[in-house]
Amino acid sequence: MNAFAGTSDYYRRFRPGIPIALAALLDQAAPTDSPRRLLDIGTGPGLVAHTLLRHFDDLIAVDADAEMLTEAEAMLRATIDTAHRLQLRHALAEDFLPPEGWQPHLVTCGRVFHWLDQPRFLDRLSEYMAPDGVVAVFSDRSLWTADSPWQQAVREVVQDFLGEQRRAGDGVFSAQGPPYEEVLRASAFSHVTSTVVPVRRQWKISQVLGYLYSTSFAAPHLFADRRDAFELAVTNALTPFADSGALTEDNAFTVLTARRPSAPEGR
Repeated sequence: MNAFAGTSDYYRRFRPGIPIALAALLDQAAPTDSPRRLLDIGTGPGLVAHTLLRHFDDLIAVDADAEMLTEAEAMLRATIDTAHRLQLRHALAEDFLPPEGWQPHLVTCGRVFHWLDQPRFLDRLSEYMAPDGVVAVFSDRSLWTADSPWQQAVREVVQDFLGEQRRAGDGVFSAQGPPYEEVLRASAFSHVTSTVVPVRRQWKISQVLGYLYSTSFAAPHLFADRRDAFELAVTNALTPFADSGALTEDNAFTVLTARRPSAPEGR
């Protein structure tokens, strides 16, 4: 089963998008050719594409999950105008090929790189990326890896219900391979820059529950008939931490932008 089966609606409603500072960083990194083309890999419900849309003329959003693409279609079609072109493709990133002659200037991999066969994807990408194009790999810490007291409390509740090991749908989350920067440096896109973009968020307890149901480690179907008990346990665990009903999260996106060694730097 797809590790994110049954999560698409929660992903659209409860996953945070990318901050404006990160969108500006990606805009500055990419070349300014016209028409300016964006390829969003693992688009999910279109959160990254939605934030970057105004900076690009022509967008292809790719995902292997048909339910996620349905959410992306609804989100992106509602905001796009006639000056922009949008295509949504149901495909594995490693197998995807754009239309002949279509070369992206920016390829975004937001919270998805772990799930890819990374060398194979980068090899395929080198076949069609614009000569001066940029691939951006970025993610923030998930609730599973975060270290604030309230986030640790939630993780402990998840572990009480689903076991100590981090789930990935019906399976178990696999250990990380080589560092992403090392993988990129071994590819055609070996000129790599690393940037950290901090972000602070405020959560309600109901939003934390929605976020959990958007993840592969706490997807709704994993709880079966124990969902009500799980929600009560999370609420009880978080209530002591909620200041006037709000929970504060300090997080950060680690952003790797990579290009061919011969490509010029961004603006």
